[in-house]
Amino acid sequence: MEAIQLIYAENVISRKKGIPQQELTFFLVVQNLSYNKQVEIRWAGEDGIWQTLSAQYHSGTTENREFWQARTKLQLSSGKSLPGNVQFALHYTVNGQEFWDSNEGNNFNIEADSGVCPRKDALIQNVKFRHILQQGQRFCSVSAVVHRSLNPQQVFIEWSTNGWQTTHKTPLVFSREHWDKNLSSNARNPNQYGYSIWSNRIKVGDEFRVEYALGCDTGTKTVWNNNFGKNFTARRDRLKVLALNLHCYQEDNQDYKLSLIARVIQELDIDVVCLQEVAENWNNGQGDWNSNAAKIIRDRLPRHYHVHTDWSHLGFDRYREGVAILSKYELHQQDAGYVSGSNDAYSIHSRKVVTAKINVPYVGWINVFSAHLSWWEDGFAEQFTNLKEWANQRHESKTTATLLCGDFNIKAGSEGYRLVVDSKDYEDQYLKATSRNQFDRVFRHDASDVSVELADDHRIDYLFMKRASRLQALSGRVLFTEEDYGRVSDHCGYYVEFEPA
Repeated sequence: MEAIQLIYAENVISRKKGIPQQELTFFLVVQNLSYNKQVEIRWAGEDGIWQTLSAQYHSGTTENREFWQARTKLQLSSGKSLPGNVQFALHYTVNGQEFWDSNEGNNFNIEADSGVCPRKDALIQNVKFRHILQQGQRFCSVSAVVHRSLNPQQVFIEWSTNGWQTTHKTPLVFSREHWDKNLSSNARNPNQYGYSIWSNRIKVGDEFRVEYALGCDTGTKTVWNNNFGKNFTARRDRLKVLALNLHCYQEDNQDYKLSLIARVIQELDIDVVCLQEVAENWNNGQGDWNSNAAKIIRDRLPRHYHVHTDWSHLGFDRYREGVAILSKYELHQQDAGYVSGSNDAYSIHSRKVVTAKINVPYVGWINVFSAHLSWWEDGFAEQFTNLKEWANQRHESKTTATLLCGDFNIKAGSEGYRLVVDSKDYEDQYLKATSRNQFDRVFRHDASDVSVELADDHRIDYLFMKRASRLQALSGRVLFTEEDYGRVSDHCGYYVEFEPA
């Protein structure tokens, strides 16, 4: 595959309140050569003036490929004509390199109000698709463009909502009035390039995801488009979880950093945040709720988050230091308890954990524990064993997942980490999401020396999930580094996205 390649372009002129407007859409696939990349369209209308249109990430397609999309809408005015026919090329900048798809140096062309036109070698193409199912959405729309050379007898989608355990076949419908009916456009179906558009919708109900492939019966064979062998997917939003140690009010520019944490939670739309070293003023042991760091972060979020927090001991001789859970969804069965042998408020070895049960839409009930345990030599083994037993007691048959999140004060690969591995009960989800081969060697194949396997991994913060859980970690990211939002603590934040298994 080329580094950047056109999937299809769309050129439609419609009328809004009687005023003509032209909408251009460009859909493309790029090789994922780096996280930091720039993708854009260089295009010109009939006036011959070249313009640059930035593309945005649409969705992942295979391990090293991503879909990107660029759109613009232009309105006719007394001082400006519509672009009309458009020529264009695709431009991709990454790692100091430039890549082009310019139709072998001839530029691509798409006529005014011609509807959708894929690249020449695409005989059946998925168009206008969305990869996210909105909350409450029970139907998924699908549209395909098919070239007349296939002599289409039937166009359909083969689809499943349970990982292809059962399948369904739904025909897509051809309508000559497609463009007029949907956009008040004069585009023809089929268009001048020989492509016709076929559409329908399927009922997904309350399922988390639907996977599908496009098929066209030609009379002699079936031609498929299955998204480079991966199939197309539309899904609900993933469960997004962040673990972060706040450093107990020891940061310079502390107020700014609390605001930055709130901004990142908002930008990434994180569902559950587990915080450690959550400080509030000691106030003779009575505390001061208005100074509680978890409350301050919660109050700076534009939408309401639920909060559950409790404190363990005196921190830095002036704070009640504890842990917290922030959640977009209501917290049920909130609880807190010491997992350490000590519950002396003046001992740093007194370690309390908070927990809550959360009903996440389309995912189910999850148990979340926010923990800050001691170093190995100060009681980690006892504390983790107590925490594990407590968590297992709360894990019921209807529980989708149990998560132990936070600062465990054990280096990856250390004796304490080996204790977690040997339990064969809780597993490192950030490692699973970011290094599956390494995860399998450690947690599935009993690596002979975990300390060697994870020698370069210096984490002490984790998201552990009970092995019997029905979630899978699919992506992970380190937040609040010098390169990613900036430092807010002496710890980084570990962020993992989950889907139902």
